[in-house]
Amino acid sequence: MDAFVGLLDGPRARGAFALRTVMSPPWSLRVLAESPLTLMAIVTGEAWIVHDRGETVRLGPGDVAVTRAPDHYTVADGPATRPDVVIHPGQRCCSPDGESLEEAMSLGVRTWGNDPDGSMVMLVGAYESMGDISHRLLRALPPLLSLANDQWDSPLVSLLCDEVVKDQPGQAAVLDRLLDLLLIAVLRAWFDRPEAEEPAWYRSQGDPIVGRALRIMHNNPARAWTVASLAAETGVSRAALARRFHDIVGEPPMTFLTAWRLALAADLLCEPDATVGSVARKVGYSSPFALSTAFKRVRGVSPQEHRVSARSSG
Repeated sequence: MDAFVGLLDGPRARGAFALRTVMSPPWSLRVLAESPLTLMAIVTGEAWIVHDRGETVRLGPGDVAVTRAPDHYTVADGPATRPDVVIHPGQRCCSPDGESLEEAMSLGVRTWGNDPDGSMVMLVGAYESMGDISHRLLRALPPLLSLANDQWDSPLVSLLCDEVVKDQPGQAAVLDRLLDLLLIAVLRAWFDRPEAEEPAWYRSQGDPIVGRALRIMHNNPARAWTVASLAAETGVSRAALARRFHDIVGEPPMTFLTAWRLALAADLLCEPDATVGSVARKVGYSSPFALSTAFKRVRGVSPQEHRVSARSSG
């Protein structure tokens, strides 16, 4: 497992919001939903995203965009079209004066819009609740990123378009996995662009020493790692690894490992059958007390308090 996959592995989509949107002009959606991460892919037609931070992007067939919380934005047939639908948290849609449009704009299984034969078809996938592991990834993303169809290559949009309208047993899980794959494909293409400011943990994958150290820590968080044992695994001296790791990643190896273990623990604690003891063993702490002490020192709350808060917000 590399660092990129590791950061995406914990916050897998679980019951993510997936929708096929079909519209005829004029149309304009004011998005106040504040989903942690939202992906939009144009199948046919065009859409404009007017972000509250001032950026305006036109999307055509095959183009994709990703937005992150907590910013608001407008998606419309043109940059000047006034909103006629407002999307609130929980994906609740209303007219600008507050009248519910849920029933009026429903067009069938996971399909929504103002015209079943509309010229604009857009797939929307929103991560409504993401595990704590994803915070490092979210901090690396701009408020709005977009890729033109010639800047990335994936069959997943058409596959998701076919699957999203199916009503079959287990379909929600299928859509979650397809959305995860699509997100990974988009972010990988984005970070590989020369102008993208990829985070240090992503750049480090190309380094033969630091990249190996990161993969070792991600694959085996339960081992009692030290800088010396990591150095032995990577074939360099303790001092060389510590210096190179800090230069590339921006922090010492053990600081990174602690943050990774606690982020992983934060996500695992939200699993239905998890106990503090079982999570402690999985992430390299000798006892529930040791994990609780580290968790509270770094995060300011106990594992149990984190679990209650995460479940109530999810």
